[in-house]
Amino acid sequence: MFIQTEATPNPATLKFLPGQSVLEVGTADFPSGDTAAKSPLAMRVFAVDGVTGVFLGSDFVTVTKEDAVDWDVIKAPILGAIMEHYQSGQPAMEGSDDPASAHAAHEGEDGEIVNQIKELLDTRVRPAVAQDGGDIVFHGFERGIVYLHMQGACAGCPSSTVTLKMGIENLLRHYIPEVVEVRPVAA
Repeated sequence: MFIQTEATPNPATLKFLPGQSVLEVGTADFPSGDTAAKSPLAMRVFAVDGVTGVFLGSDFVTVTKEDAVDWDVIKAPILGAIMEHYQSGQPAMEGSDDPASAHAAHEGEDGEIVNQIKELLDTRVRPAVAQDGGDIVFHGFERGIVYLHMQGACAGCPSSTVTLKMGIENLLRHYIPEVVEVRPVAA
């Protein structure tokens, strides 16, 4: 098994490409080891000292490290953990009936606007941020403000504010006049 790596815009995050499927549907974000119980793959990666976050995509694993740790030190153990997982035959996620990261449901009068926001996120935004090892999901819409949750390489990325304001906000405002602002939210 040959696992490729790619840099992301976030210097604390590296994207690992195992050359095979990681998740069949959606994404899964584990911002700490305490949240990884349902993912044997994430638990193996968190066992490497210095790992602070794991994000699973369709064909990649994004790993976030502590600032004090160099990639030269932990890259090989992470590669080993991912390879060990695939050799074990275990699934990346246990309990396949659990939905992976998805947009939040929206109740209320703005249903049509929210559906347009989700459609633009799914077709224009999420594929682009997945290339950088992350994901952005809809969290809410209230009085013209769209709330988005950033995951994987996008969470904590130095350029995430620019991505939100100059990219996503401009895109949504262009197509949906009711949108006046985009703001990030924590999980």
